[in-house]
Amino acid sequence: MNKTSPYIENILNNKKGVSSWSAVLAMSLGAFALVSSEFMPVSLLTPVAKALQISEGQAGQAISISGVFAVLTSLLMPSFTKGFNRKSLLLGLTAMMIFSGLVVSFAPNYLIFMVGRALIGVVIGGFWSMSVAIAMRLVEKHHVPRALAIFNGGNALATVVAAPAGSFLGGLIGWRGAFFCIIPIALAVFIWLIFSLPSLPDENKAERGTVLSILKYPVVATGMMAVSLFFMGQFTLFTYVRPFLETITHTDISTLSLILLMMGLAGFIGTILIGTFLKRGTYPILIGTPLFMSVLAILLILFGKSAFFAAAILMLWGFFATSAPVGWWTWLAQTLPQKAEVGGGLMVAVIQLAITLGATCGGVIFDTKGYQATFITSAFILVIASLFAFLTAGIRRKDKAASMKP
Repeated sequence: MNKTSPYIENILNNKKGVSSWSAVLAMSLGAFALVSSEFMPVSLLTPVAKALQISEGQAGQAISISGVFAVLTSLLMPSFTKGFNRKSLLLGLTAMMIFSGLVVSFAPNYLIFMVGRALIGVVIGGFWSMSVAIAMRLVEKHHVPRALAIFNGGNALATVVAAPAGSFLGGLIGWRGAFFCIIPIALAVFIWLIFSLPSLPDENKAERGTVLSILKYPVVATGMMAVSLFFMGQFTLFTYVRPFLETITHTDISTLSLILLMMGLAGFIGTILIGTFLKRGTYPILIGTPLFMSVLAILLILFGKSAFFAAAILMLWGFFATSAPVGWWTWLAQTLPQKAEVGGGLMVAVIQLAITLGATCGGVIFDTKGYQATFITSAFILVIASLFAFLTAGIRRKDKAASMKP
């Protein structure tokens, strides 16, 4: 008599689904605010340096310090947050994002400014390390790639608008006003999450383990190597796109801005579309994307002197490079469903370190050997990334076959 009818169950499930997707959208807006905060200093270095009476190089460390604290947080967070409700943690991180914006906007000196930037690094590490695990609990298993694509859609959109918006707002209302504009968005995310995000008690407290402990699994070790090589290869080239376009393609500022905008828009479109392709298989995307990008790096050397061809090649680069992380986050959800937070923490650390290493190595090669050597190095690293993704797929198949044996 007390059994709920299938009709009522469907209604309840639909309501739950609507609520969960609302939380996914709220987290996507949170990702937009977070990434905008992360990269806002790029276009505001000069006014920040003048106001705080520091060099532009010192102002540029505002990005470095956020990266350092993102790595530390992603590695340590799974161990220090056992037993905490994930909704409370996410709300706490969002509140910290708001506080960071206030600290940066009203910073009276360089030290306080850097404290605010360190806080945003903590939010970056915490948010992204939990994102996969939360997505897996908000939506059905077959919808996880779509949810992750929506998360990264906010990220991709921020990469498109953060720098130009920061520059525009900085000229209109000053650099402090530009940073302050993130606060209302973060506040909206906080309120939205309160009402849309369900309670998410900690799961598998005893079985989580440490971040580095999961490297004992061969599929994780090779997969993380593939992730690292992919981001290293990507940023070996991408970091130096602007000097390449200015010195080799001879583009003016307006054309340069247009090409970078088209790259960003292509990446946003790719991020939205990739969820559909991931439903057909994850590993073909993980193997094929870096291989295709390596070809694009070589094509940029051969045809990059033409602004038209350079723009077309870089749009394709943006389409694949920006959407590829969705594939790796989906891989993580499929490979470590019971240890998604630990895996997420490790992946955030790996990505941040790989970006730093790629940008540094690319800069040394660019200054000493020129753009051709830089782009060839990028292509080579991406090919090796594809090889490691292929090895990861083979190990995964063996693991599945072994688990099916009686």
